[in-house]
Amino acid sequence: MNLLDNIIWHALSGPQANVSTGTERARRFAPGFSPILGFANAAQPVFADLIPFCGPDEHFYCGGWSGPVQPGWRIEEEATMFRMVWAGEPPAKDDAPDAVLLGPNHSRPALELAMLTHPGPFGPRTIELGDYFGIFEGPRLVAMAGERLQAGSYREISGVCTDPEFQGRGLARRLMGKLIRRQLARGQTPILHVMRDNFAVQFYERLGFRKHCEPVVRVVSRT
Repeated sequence: MNLLDNIIWHALSGPQANVSTGTERARRFAPGFSPILGFANAAQPVFADLIPFCGPDEHFYCGGWSGPVQPGWRIEEEATMFRMVWAGEPPAKDDAPDAVLLGPNHSRPALELAMLTHPGPFGPRTIELGDYFGIFEGPRLVAMAGERLQAGSYREISGVCTDPEFQGRGLARRLMGKLIRRQLARGQTPILHVMRDNFAVQFYERLGFRKHCEPVVRVVSRT
């Protein structure tokens, strides 16, 4: 099986096992990081394994599973998303030399921007999962993009968002170009996830990403 077909599990049980918790059949990012679940068999997830590791007030994203909900859990939302893989030419130059590498002192403004724009599952420690870059207007963080999942040579670009007051200026494109250049220079293949009905699908295709698959994605919680 291609790593991409179960990229979450291969990340949580592999290079990012140190920031996840769970069993040999089911894992989650540790609390504070992105609320995402991964299963060794994505089509037949063993939710029971995660009960000791998940609080009743938490909501989690999981993909690749479309069967009935298991006892002790409920489905909050369901949709599909595209998993996209880089297939373009390397960006000619870094269009975001002014971007700031975000650190622990930026966790609050990064979380606030994510809560405002909803780029996907995001936690107060998500920016620790890779290189996150932001563009500031004075002291205000107005756009960011960074890295989340990692497995094999694949590196996910995630958390791409722009404050609504600053959209239309190409900030997301500039930040993504910077990340793509850095990943390609490291010998990595950029990937990303985007909801099917998100207008950004066409934007990512124009950049050079191609659709790999369209898995089901659900938001679940403990009952």
